[in-house]
Amino acid sequence: MKKIFALFMVMALTACGANLDLDRYETSGAGNVNTVSEGVIISARPVTIATENGDVGQLAGGIIGGVAGGQISDNALTQTIGAVGGAVLGGYLGGKAQEGLSAQGGIEYIVKLDSGKAVTLTQGDDVKFSVGQSVYVLDADYGERARIIAK
Repeated sequence: MKKIFALFMVMALTACGANLDLDRYETSGAGNVNTVSEGVIISARPVTIATENGDVGQLAGGIIGGVAGGQISDNALTQTIGAVGGAVLGGYLGGKAQEGLSAQGGIEYIVKLDSGKAVTLTQGDDVKFSVGQSVYVLDADYGERARIIAK
């Protein structure tokens, strides 16, 4: 039973990672108008994109830690102290686990727009652009995320 629960928790934590693929749109983004700017990639560097606040991991870890910590003794006071300590430690470790499991590769681009303005945009690394490559920058006018696509 413990193995099934642990497997479920790992699956839940890994599901929390965002899908940053360029070809993926949320249903709310379909049909929206975006402003398009033309530009050239002037810098590209690899980065790691990860969840900063692992709420699901903290909650799951806190519950597991609290339950496990409460099992350390038959004494009520020791059980309470163990449950509180286990919940705090489990919450911390669960948040860190979610952060690690959600981490994915990305690229931070600096694009010199034809207007002369330079902008940065970080996106997933499923499609890579080279320095000097001409691109379109789709600005997220209506809440959909901005992105760079090939020209």
